[in-house]
Amino acid sequence: MSEKILILGIGNILFGDEGIGVHLAHYLKKNFSFFPSVDIIDGGTMAQQLIPLITSYEKVLILDCVSAKGVEIGSVYAFDFKDAPKEITWAGSAHEVEMLHTLRLTEFLGDLPKTFIVGLVPFVIGSETTFKLSSEMLNALETALKAIETRLNAWGVKMQRTDHVALDCIAELSYKGF
Repeated sequence: MSEKILILGIGNILFGDEGIGVHLAHYLKKNFSFFPSVDIIDGGTMAQQLIPLITSYEKVLILDCVSAKGVEIGSVYAFDFKDAPKEITWAGSAHEVEMLHTLRLTEFLGDLPKTFIVGLVPFVIGSETTFKLSSEMLNALETALKAIETRLNAWGVKMQRTDHVALDCIAELSYKGF
């Protein structure tokens, strides 16, 4: 029997690039099939409310934006939660800090499953709202997909493309869900 695997998209879709995790989750759901199957969930900005969900899986792949010192917008990081690169500051948006606290709390309680993160460095727009992604984020898609596929393959999951809906189209319609 295969392990239960969750792909969890995190982010605030109202703030452009900060919603990349949610947009990537919708992109995967719309454009790929997975064998064996995985669950793909839009976690939004719920953070601690996600603990019961996270702990019900053996492996979790989190898609989110990450803050990092001295790197370019659109840079892609792929890492085990317990081995985060030193330049990752976790000091970005409120949802990013809350997700870090959620993972640390779940780990402290001894309930954190194997957790891997694919994080992209966002263009921070401040208090302005937009569903549009920066060109740097759109250009990072293939790198992010490769990181996602590499991790899933390591976990025994194969991805197969089933459609070609563009990420920018997904982002502009993410508020409707998929």
